Amino acid sequence: MTKNLAIYTRSLTKQFDRHTAVNNLDLEIAEGEVYGLIGPNGAGKTTLIRMLAAAEEPSNGEIFINGDRLLRDKSNPTLKRRLGYLPDDYPLYDELTVWDYLDYFARLYHLREPYRTQRLHEVIELIQLENKRNSVISTLSRGMKQRLCLARTIIHEPIVLLLDEPVSGLDPIARMQFREIIKALQEAGMTILISSHVLTDLAELCTSVGIMELGFLVESASLQDIYGRLAHQQIVISTLGNLEELKKELRNNSLVEELEVLSTTNSIRVNFSGKEEDSAELLRSLVGAGIPLSNFQCTQEDLESIFLNLGHKQAS
Repeated sequence: MTKNLAIYTRSLTKQFDRHTAVNNLDLEIAEGEVYGLIGPNGAGKTTLIRMLAAAEEPSNGEIFINGDRLLRDKSNPTLKRRLGYLPDDYPLYDELTVWDYLDYFARLYHLREPYRTQRLHEVIELIQLENKRNSVISTLSRGMKQRLCLARTIIHEPIVLLLDEPVSGLDPIARMQFREIIKALQEAGMTILISSHVLTDLAELCTSVGIMELGFLVESASLQDIYGRLAHQQIVISTLGNLEELKKELRNNSLVEELEVLSTTNSIRVNFSGKEEDSAELLRSLVGAGIPLSNFQCTQEDLESIFLNLGHKQAS
């Protein structure tokens, strides 16, 4: 095991009666990464995160955080204090103010004055709740409450942050605010593992991605590598002429894998297995065949499409 791994697991397994929630999982996350964990409900994501947070005892296997073995007993309390864990259903104390809530947790982590007050100001500024510091939690919006939960999770400056569905139920503006905070935490040197069903957020945030299916880690790689290996090129082609003629020409090209007619415009979207020079050749061939093109736009499949395609392959 290399020293620069923030999270390392070996043969990590969790069995519940006859159900194996996490199956012989080897995970490596480098220091300073934002690692996105993807998978359908029941894939084992929450169980994995709970084991990494020392909230769940593994049935088998080992966990190392920054090179030190993580155990649920009292052998490494200092290591546990360097973890930040935000479950997907963390309760708030609605009758407290924002300041009192964070001060309560700062005291639980034994933060002493004058550092405690300094840290409270830093975190409240980071989560953009300076003007709400004296507000009662029950009066906050859902997005504000979620940012407050994150603040509670980072008040003690953890080295590893574990976030389980932190943007669930948030509107686009609240998700954007949450993303900006995560980016700031990464820039400060924190290693972050985040699970989410909002794959557009993960694609914007993450340096690496792991995909879980039925307790197995079926993919784990940098986002760049995932795109390079698994993403199809997609091309949207519009014509001023007959759509059937365009379809006929496209079917003559062996690199065109799938066709989808876009009903709102006189356009076709194709999955294309070729490289950039191949798509340029496709464009030349269509023009040479006399197809009156009005649009030829190349894009790359997004993370959600990759995940769905991978799921179909696993099922088949």
